[in-house]
Amino acid sequence: MRRLLRMLLLLVLLAALGAGGVAWWGWRAYQEAGPLAAETPIVVPRGGTEQIGTLLAERGVLRDTRVFSAATWLTRQAGPLRAGEYLFPAGASVEQVLSVLRTARPVQRRLTLAEGLNARQMAALISQAEGLTGDTPSFAEGELLPETYNYLWGDSRAVLVRRAGAAMRETLDRLWKERAEGLPLASAREALVLASIVERETGQKEERAHVAGVFVNRLKRGMMLQSDPTVAYAAADGGTLDRPLSRADLERDHPFNTYRIRGLPPGPIASPGVEAIRAVLQPMDTDDLYFVADGTGGHAFARTLEEHNRNVARWRAIERAKAGGQ
Repeated sequence: MRRLLRMLLLLVLLAALGAGGVAWWGWRAYQEAGPLAAETPIVVPRGGTEQIGTLLAERGVLRDTRVFSAATWLTRQAGPLRAGEYLFPAGASVEQVLSVLRTARPVQRRLTLAEGLNARQMAALISQAEGLTGDTPSFAEGELLPETYNYLWGDSRAVLVRRAGAAMRETLDRLWKERAEGLPLASAREALVLASIVERETGQKEERAHVAGVFVNRLKRGMMLQSDPTVAYAAADGGTLDRPLSRADLERDHPFNTYRIRGLPPGPIASPGVEAIRAVLQPMDTDDLYFVADGTGGHAFARTLEEHNRNVARWRAIERAKAGGQ
């Protein structure tokens, strides 16, 4: 009888030691570093623990999906596992992986719509943006504000377009209220049109207000704007011209050809940024009526046609020199 009792006590002791060993092993597996070699963004789909564990194992985050499943169940009171794109740190333990899936902020993606792009170019960027869903809705030229927009994996392209459109309307409305007096612009829409031309005429930040001042002067005098970017827009039928302008382009009857029409064209030729809009509504006070490229990336400005013709002659000489050196 005593021998049987000792055997039972021994079995209980061994079971307790075994349970303790399993618990120790489980705790170690829960906290030890995982196999992920480098910080990695991973899109976690909606699904159960097994599906998520399998994905993370395939992506090299988990070493053992059984430990992950057990740990998820044992810590279930901490919250559900969320779908989305998350950044998993190098060597993430199962404990860290569960923390990421339950509490981390999803990865913020960014899409930059640069100043001066036309509607077709912007639509292509939105359509190609990784992680956005749905079709890209159509939008008008100049409707979207050039900016860098944050989004999450799975966000809608239509929602991003609405955000960019709302940003343009808010910006245009705010800057229109701050406009200088005496501008030859009847509406915020006309300011948008002129700003798109200024945006395409110069990439120099410090020149925008000066270029805007020239165009404002020409509008006040009833002169043609004679802006090459409007001719290029017309020649490309609203797209991007991949060749130099020709004399035929300059002579073509088209509502966007400002060598043939007086005043503003019927719409924007691109999406202007905030600074181009501000330049049009707060233009430089200048007597200049002309400008031409100066060979340095900027422009030479002139008050008279005689002075302008000299600037044009210098620019053509620079172009010839460049052509001869090629």
